[in-house]
Amino acid sequence: MSSFFKLRFSSDTDTAADISIMTFNVRSFNRNMNIKNTAVFEETLDLITTERPDVICFQEFYYKKLKDFKNYKYNYLEYINNPGKVKLGFYSKYPIINKGLINFPESPNNAAFVDIVVKNDTVRIYNLHLESLRVIPDKDIIAQEESMKLYKRLANSFKKQQQQAEIIKKHKEDSPYKVIICGDFNGTQYSNVYKTIRGDMQDTFQEKGSGYGRTYNFKYYPVRIDFILLDDSFEVLSHKNYNVKLSDHFPVMTSFNF
Repeated sequence: MSSFFKLRFSSDTDTAADISIMTFNVRSFNRNMNIKNTAVFEETLDLITTERPDVICFQEFYYKKLKDFKNYKYNYLEYINNPGKVKLGFYSKYPIINKGLINFPESPNNAAFVDIVVKNDTVRIYNLHLESLRVIPDKDIIAQEESMKLYKRLANSFKKQQQQAEIIKKHKEDSPYKVIICGDFNGTQYSNVYKTIRGDMQDTFQEKGSGYGRTYNFKYYPVRIDFILLDDSFEVLSHKNYNVKLSDHFPVMTSFNF
């Protein structure tokens, strides 16, 4: 149960922390009007201005908004001339000295990394968006689907996810720096994909989170599929889940010391 529910009474960001990081699948800032709210992007900007994370990892970013986050001196977004490919955006208040894209084979999904310098130390941050399960998040709709078709689709997605997890694991092991992993895993903390990527890293929700830690709007169920994982030598000071309807996901932020 400790990976599913935490009973704590404070999750505020520690302002004395060395660094704070937010991860958020923004679903292209509601570009396709999946939410009946024309001010989603402006409200997202307000949230970030208020919470002031030092680093942000965006999934499903809309590249035309790249220059709109003016409080961040450094950014990285690899432009991919493919409308079906997931865009991953980084913003940082600290210098980015190295960066790269990790393309997953035969998939619209991918990962990226940046190396940033904080207080004369360098850390590597991964931003992931793993293979989608392609399931509408409503148990009644799922119940109506033909079982064998659903099984085959899920089996194919799980197979791709595991392949992607192994790619990230190998890349992480070759990192010259301590590692932070953020993003949308499209799987829960009980999945083999999560366990493969996490290894002996800290899950910030388990360290300092509270409640169910819901990160995805699955009807009736508090699903946690967006994570921030830290090197086990870091000291986690806070973890916060935000209940804001700006996407089908909810943002997550943590603060910690080296």
